[in-house]
Amino acid sequence: MKKQRLISSYDEINDTFVGKIDGGNGYCADYGISDGIFLSIDKNNIPTSVLVDGASEVFNISKQLLQNSNVRIGIDCDSICLYFTMFIENLKICSIRCKNDYGIPNINLEIDSNY
Repeated sequence: MKKQRLISSYDEINDTFVGKIDGGNGYCADYGISDGIFLSIDKNNIPTSVLVDGASEVFNISKQLLQNSNVRIGIDCDSICLYFTMFIENLKICSIRCKNDYGIPNINLEIDSNY
């Protein structure tokens, strides 16, 4: 498993969560992997950031919890499926499995704000 540092922020007014890999440079494309959840990838098809529009509704949690800085995101991919999980304070907030139509290579990535 490859581990990287996560830089996350939450905009309460716009109810938008953004998580970016520290040191990630730019993006090539954004993909909607679920309602309101967007994954950005770089030119090598490696995930660089996550944006969640309407985060409190998408995750069905309070805006107060989304302001917590203890966030961990897991992204696992194979040639068939993409698995996305998100934890705040070790509480599983989201777990998604979708078809890997995005060209993301086989990866097992953990992005952690406490790395």
